[in-house]
Amino acid sequence: MGDAGHGRGQASCLPAGAQQSATVANPVSGASPDLLPRFLLEPEDVYIVKNKPVSLACRATPATQIYFKCNGEWVHQGDHVTQHSTDRSTGLPVMEVRIDISRQQVEKIFGLEEYWCQCVAWSSSGTTKSQKAFVRIAYLRKNFEQEPTAREVSIEQGIVLPCRPPEGIPPAEVEWLRNEELVDPALDANVYVTPEHSLVVRQARLADTANYTCVAKNIVARRRSASAAITVYVDGAWSEWSKWSVCSAECTHWRSRECSEPAPRNGGHECHGPELDTRNCTSELCSHTASGAEDVALYVGLIAVAVCLVLLLLVGVLVYCRKKEGLDADVADSSILTAGFQPVSIKPSKADNLLTIQPDLSSTTMTYQGSLCPRQDGPAKLQLPNGHLLSPLGAGRHTLHHSSPAAEGADFVARLSTQSYFRSLPRGTTNMAYGTFNFLGGRLMIPNTGISLLIPPDAIPRGKIYEVYLTLHKQEEVRLPLTGCQTLLSPIVSCGPPGVLLTRPAILAMGHCVEASAENWSIRLKKQSCEGTWEDVLQLGVEPCSELYYCQLEAQACYIFTEQLGRFALVGESLSMAASKRLKLVLFAPAACPSLEYNIRVYCLSDTQDVLKEVIQLEKQMGGQLIGAPRVLHFKDSYHNLRLSIHDMPSSLWKSKLLASYQEIPFYHIWSGLQPYLHCTFTLERLSPSTCELACKIWIWQVEGDGQSFTINFNIAKDTRFSDWLVPDGEVGSPALVGPSAFKIPFLIRQKIISSLDTPCARGADWRTLAQKLNLDSHLGFFASKPSPTAMILNLWEARHFPNGNLSQLAAAVAEVGKQDGGLFSVSEAEC
Repeated sequence: MGDAGHGRGQASCLPAGAQQSATVANPVSGASPDLLPRFLLEPEDVYIVKNKPVSLACRATPATQIYFKCNGEWVHQGDHVTQHSTDRSTGLPVMEVRIDISRQQVEKIFGLEEYWCQCVAWSSSGTTKSQKAFVRIAYLRKNFEQEPTAREVSIEQGIVLPCRPPEGIPPAEVEWLRNEELVDPALDANVYVTPEHSLVVRQARLADTANYTCVAKNIVARRRSASAAITVYVDGAWSEWSKWSVCSAECTHWRSRECSEPAPRNGGHECHGPELDTRNCTSELCSHTASGAEDVALYVGLIAVAVCLVLLLLVGVLVYCRKKEGLDADVADSSILTAGFQPVSIKPSKADNLLTIQPDLSSTTMTYQGSLCPRQDGPAKLQLPNGHLLSPLGAGRHTLHHSSPAAEGADFVARLSTQSYFRSLPRGTTNMAYGTFNFLGGRLMIPNTGISLLIPPDAIPRGKIYEVYLTLHKQEEVRLPLTGCQTLLSPIVSCGPPGVLLTRPAILAMGHCVEASAENWSIRLKKQSCEGTWEDVLQLGVEPCSELYYCQLEAQACYIFTEQLGRFALVGESLSMAASKRLKLVLFAPAACPSLEYNIRVYCLSDTQDVLKEVIQLEKQMGGQLIGAPRVLHFKDSYHNLRLSIHDMPSSLWKSKLLASYQEIPFYHIWSGLQPYLHCTFTLERLSPSTCELACKIWIWQVEGDGQSFTINFNIAKDTRFSDWLVPDGEVGSPALVGPSAFKIPFLIRQKIISSLDTPCARGADWRTLAQKLNLDSHLGFFASKPSPTAMILNLWEARHFPNGNLSQLAAAVAEVGKQDGGLFSVSEAEC
């Protein structure tokens, strides 16, 4: 009775439609009613490829009923396919059930939950559940997250070719091809593939010169990366010297060597040095053939030539000394300076005539020593002799010195002869600014990009002059490796020359596109080393490990304090799916439409000024016009793509040539930040050439995320309402400002503020109060670590508020600090 009651209790828990069949007697006689069901086959994880349904099966004994439950809901009995049999070894009944799962069923499940199914088997003794089987839609995206790049390496050098396959389910397997042949590490001990799918060649051989391709594949597709050409070169080396030759009649003999051990291959360097060596023979080896009278004549001729040379030398010395007595030493020194150094143009403001201090060019100045790095395995370090040559973009490693202008003439000629080894700064590019600065400091700006470099007063030591440059790099020109969830948040900017000696931090300002919050982001400042690798030099929000770098992050810009110039970028790593970046959405279309087709280009850009500037210049070249006010979209790290669609077009006037209902930009293309000009094009066709009015809506949204819509209603022939919004070609002001004209705060007033507020005050009326008044009190630790905290505060104010800073507000803040100090110090607005 107990067993029967237990069986009825279990039957009452069956899904709808299964009650009647649950009471049917076991079809196989002799089955034991006291056994719980035991699964002989449980459902396993499966993948749906394209639109083909998949089957799940389970088999149990003894069982009166078996049902599938998927995502917590019972599968209808009509969807089951059931088979009965008998276990030959035990004689127990065996039941097998199968169901089919379609792609549409899986796609109905939203969010992070995955589609799963499990079997539930009944017998008169109880219930047994199988393991869960997950059903996933298989896919493999087209674009690799990281592809191998071409390289030139010397023989026996190690090679690492990175490869991050496209995102896919199931995860893609990776294999490597060398000239379209499979690379098998089992057959070649010199190569292996890391768990991160990178191909490593332990020691490069000439046979390793080839094209390498990374291949990713899963059950859906097979993808190939771009091929990377690896060239293994061999630098030439000399063979041993041959034996000395027989002594000739001229009392010389020679020996030779060849550049053949090894000979240069695949563009390697030729051997340096002489191929032939000669020297005089000893008297015993020399064979004399001239007669005694001829020897005497030879010696007499040599003596006569020597006497003539001595006389000419004496005459030259006398003439030189007399001319030198009539020359002013300063004129001679000035000629040397003019030939080897470019003068500095300083334009001080009229209000600061006291600051018109010209650099002392006649003093001895050791300017700096800095290393600029060539390509890997390049030539040895090239030492530049003493001289006023300043080429900060030289191709090889070099050391620069300033020396006294009273250098010897021969040394000066030698200095000039080395100038051809170095490239000068590129002039005229719109993405670069350059200038020559001394201790008065100055500012460099790249127009319309929000990128600037502030060189504070006394950052350059007195008596020294630097030619400084500021460069905005295109992402395709600089390889910035990103891993995991990392994303580029700012432009890549170089300032230099690297290695230059600064006594106070310069401030590099540039935009960023991050919606920063401590719980969602880990943001790092990266700097490229001389070897080309990118290093983390600062993590925002964490106590800095070095006093060389500091960063003030604001809503749309960051200000980097650095005592070492170089190449910088801001990189973020998302800590949660709530992390978001700002995208600037901009719409362009042709200004003229001679044909029936009309294209609307929708750009999805990182929200920084430099990217927008490049797109505007590109569209001007293409004849495009802005057709809508730009919008900002917050793009989240949710792994969802960005979709774009067009709606509400009058079908009697226009039609869209887009076959699908929407276009899509892959998530990683946007999130990485390495593809700056992403856009989609909507091609429209007007049904009549006379149609000029265009009215429609364009929707842009992240799947399960934020979205923006553009309402377009304008005349394609003459409407230019947004043309004035475009950034002008030129920005007010010069890209290079030198001396006092580069600063809003007059120099003497600045010195007065610094001397008054640097000294700690018991009542707190010092630099700390000024930082609080300017909302900079979160950086007190950094300011306190510097010799002059007030100077750091004023420098940051200059970087943030140039050229439109309100000096009245600064004067008011300083005045309030003076009041707390009992009125001992004050600065009026008139003084500022």
